[in-house]
Amino acid sequence: MTRLPDFRLETHFSRWEFTARHHLTASDVQTMTLGELLALADDEDRAAFENLPLGYTETFGDPALREVIAATYERAEAADVICFAGAEEALYLAMNVLLDAGDHAVVVTPNYQAAETVPLALCEVTGVALDPDRDWALDLDAVRAALRPNTRVVSVNFPNNPTGKVIPAAEFTELVRLCDERGIHLFSDEVYRGLERDPARALPQAADLSDRALSLNVTSKALGLPGLRIGWITCRDRELLSRLERAKHYTTICNSAPSEVLARIALKARTTILERNRSLIARNLPLFEEFFAEFPDLFDWRAPDGGCVAYPRYLGPDGVEEFCTRLVEEAGVLLLPASIYHSDLTPTPTDRFRIGVGRAEPEAGLTAFRTWLKARR
Repeated sequence: MTRLPDFRLETHFSRWEFTARHHLTASDVQTMTLGELLALADDEDRAAFENLPLGYTETFGDPALREVIAATYERAEAADVICFAGAEEALYLAMNVLLDAGDHAVVVTPNYQAAETVPLALCEVTGVALDPDRDWALDLDAVRAALRPNTRVVSVNFPNNPTGKVIPAAEFTELVRLCDERGIHLFSDEVYRGLERDPARALPQAADLSDRALSLNVTSKALGLPGLRIGWITCRDRELLSRLERAKHYTTICNSAPSEVLARIALKARTTILERNRSLIARNLPLFEEFFAEFPDLFDWRAPDGGCVAYPRYLGPDGVEEFCTRLVEEAGVLLLPASIYHSDLTPTPTDRFRIGVGRAEPEAGLTAFRTWLKARR
């Protein structure tokens, strides 16, 4: 295994995620209990869960689960789906299957750290930054200019983590076309799809637009079920899926059987769950709007287009790193400072922090945050 750098986000969370009193930077929506999820099951799936043999499962994933996943796409079949232990395993193995020394990849920033560091451990990588001065717009001309004859992968993430950006559908379709005409695999991280503030802005899924594109998704983010640890890649290139399966033999081999049944239940009930989660975000956003409006000298706030995280600017003289450190140490309020999203590929803003808007009852955290800010004045 190629040596990778420390995973800054996970290192930070290892210190603070379960010790800070107020987790205001969560990247997932408020989760459900096992009982609440099972209440959404039909009789067949409830019986399957209660009578489940706890043996090994298929490396590609439970066939019934893959059928349900395929039904969430317009052009995919169950044979176009492979399941993983969360999105991180899928991303890691996909990059190791698609890239080798001598290849080249293009990665859009800012992003989830592994989207950058895993390709960098394998080959040359060029970054293309979303423009913070143009509402995090993606410059397709910059993507085009970054491509080389040996480019094998272009990696994107919309709705974006941490910015919440959703680009126009026409731009996304053009990006797919650009990759297809050059024989490049578009790797599309779609884990927040379904949480758009305006559902009409939901992008097409890459795997529906191209038989070379890979769509990454997971139960963790939009569905709010990270404890299941079930992710998947959908791609209509079945030879590539076969290579991914062989790579998975060296990691998890197969998924948790109970989690696969529970994921099946969640995906069958996805309309209900996503409506619940969008409603939760819609309820929370005015609370965050009101909070940031109280401190216009300290924050430049913009609600996300989609997903459940935003990336406001901190305007204070002490800088965002000291600000976030003192906030968690003194008030127990956890945010993620810009250093977590530092890129070695592109310049990235140093005055931002990630805040989560998808957890239930954020009032206590915002009150602690507000009290601490006022005490500093």
